Amino acid sequence: MPGLEESLYALEWNNIVSVAIITLISYEYMLQFGKEVTFVWERQWSVMTYLYLAVRYLGIVHAMYVAVIVSFRRCFVCYGMFLFMKWSFSAYICLAEVILIWRLYVLYNQSKLILYVLLGLFLPIVALYIWVNIFLWSRPSAISVQEIIITPNIKYCTTFYHIGPMPALYASIPVICYDIFLVVLAIAVLVKHLKERKGLKMKPNTYVVMIVQYHVIYFVLNLASHIFMAILWAHLSTAVRYLVLLFKNTAPLIIAPRLIISIWDTHANENCVHVSTTFEDCVCWTSPPELEQPEISSRV
Repeated sequence: MPGLEESLYALEWNNIVSVAIITLISYEYMLQFGKEVTFVWERQWSVMTYLYLAVRYLGIVHAMYVAVIVSFRRCFVCYGMFLFMKWSFSAYICLAEVILIWRLYVLYNQSKLILYVLLGLFLPIVALYIWVNIFLWSRPSAISVQEIIITPNIKYCTTFYHIGPMPALYASIPVICYDIFLVVLAIAVLVKHLKERKGLKMKPNTYVVMIVQYHVIYFVLNLASHIFMAILWAHLSTAVRYLVLLFKNTAPLIIAPRLIISIWDTHANENCVHVSTTFEDCVCWTSPPELEQPEISSRV
């Protein structure tokens, strides 16, 4: 009887989290759809547009897979979907990192050196994600998916972690260090910008401040995601485990595309009088103090 009660309790949490994920992702999509039409589908596409669409719709597909995975009763199907879920989330995080790299490239005046250094350091991170997905998430000896039979008509699949959190924790350290490096570069360019503006007695550029703020938010989200992915390997209570899964499979997927849209939305309400073709998408750079006319940059 205790085993039956525990299984029913886990199934209840499973259903609650599934409904919550579908509700949050669907509601967010409906909220942002009008802005997406305005800033994506009715405009000429740029690099940032493609990145936005990638994180937007890969995130939706990933979230819906997570939400409906318990509907499949045959565990070999469930296990395949579980692997897809892990690989798609890693791809999503990598795309979010590419957005940060691209914005730093623009903030540093399209410095090829910055771009090559960031991409050169990013490639080992991608390789690390692939290794983690193969070594931790794809090995039955490390993690398995088993079918829980409550009654002949009530079945669901759940995951069992067979090793501790330390391998996942160690694997996350290089990624966190790389994220810290990106944040430091973003803060450095903001400090330089603030000093220059202070010397000219001008207000800081709104978009430079926004982009750096978003770098910090990305960093916090990525840090939380890696910590949560690591502690999933620990023996957590049912409620805590499902709450961690709810956060990991909603917050990053909602925040990343929303931050891109928010910059476009802010830019749409600005009166930028000079359009530059040097950039693409949406950063207004302020002209010299005697003109005080912002210029549109559209790569970020």
